[in-house]
Amino acid sequence: MKYVEGFVVPVSTKKLAEYKKLARKFGKICKEHGAVDYVECVADDVKKGKVTSFPQAVQKKRTETVVFSWVGFKTRKHRDRVWKKVMEDPRMKDMDPKSMPFDGMRMIMGGFEVMIKL
Repeated sequence: MKYVEGFVVPVSTKKLAEYKKLARKFGKICKEHGAVDYVECVADDVKKGKVTSFPQAVQKKRTETVVFSWVGFKTRKHRDRVWKKVMEDPRMKDMDPKSMPFDGMRMIMGGFEVMIKL
């Protein structure tokens, strides 16, 4: 794995089970189309900072938690090819942004080249 697409998103604690179901489906689609790795993590020890933090970055509300996830790829070009296939997958049509168990407008995402992997 040399490239990672990372996500940080606020999820309503009441909708965490629904989010997990959606994430499993999305992860399966990613892996079927060639992603090397797929990981979802829910905040356990994530405090609001004085200057910045995960909760502040996603404007976390009192009734929400933070989810940090990533999808691993061989390279950025590999990510681009896999991502295109994922977005064209018919199962993605079921994932209407308006019915998501999180606020996509507050999601942070981006691609990262792996600098060190031990």
